[in-house]
Amino acid sequence: KLPAGYTMTWGGQFENQQRSIKRLKVIVPLSLMLIFVVLFSAFRSVLNALLVLLMIPFTLIGGFAGLGLAGLHLSISAAVGFIALAGISVQNGVIMVEQIKHLMLEGLTLADAVIEGAVMRLRPILMTALMAGLGLLPAALSHGIGSETQRPFAVVIVGGLITATFFTLLLLPLLFPMFSDELRNKKWKEEHPES
Repeated sequence: KLPAGYTMTWGGQFENQQRSIKRLKVIVPLSLMLIFVVLFSAFRSVLNALLVLLMIPFTLIGGFAGLGLAGLHLSISAAVGFIALAGISVQNGVIMVEQIKHLMLEGLTLADAVIEGAVMRLRPILMTALMAGLGLLPAALSHGIGSETQRPFAVVIVGGLITATFFTLLLLPLLFPMFSDELRNKKWKEEHPES
């Protein structure tokens, strides 16, 4: 208990962290909404946009696993790493979905387009993830001056890239038929031949 006339307030790093957390509570949902709008405008499909957004939670698994393995806590720089990771994950998803849709426009069946698209995008997605991961590896392993902010950011991205790449290459092609407007339109036309 403090004597009369005295008050206690938190300051310094704790105060800055609390302010940053409040900002992130606005920035993260806003970023996700903006990503969805961009995806929808690119695909002209709510389902395809949702499919690509669905990959983001899987990237979080790798990011949190990386933080745990490195013995780090969730910090502001780690949160910024998650935002960057969401962008990378979405980029890989867009590459895969666009390739599959392009192959379907060329006349391939849905199943063939999914298989061929996944095979064709395997190398570019792996190369992107490998280069980004290797580029951030020195920061993820650093212990020198400035590493307290760089390291969580890099660890989140390196860990998240592993799971993002895995799920983009395996799960996205498996889920694409369920999120395909083309398949839904075809089924609707079969069920309603009079239209």
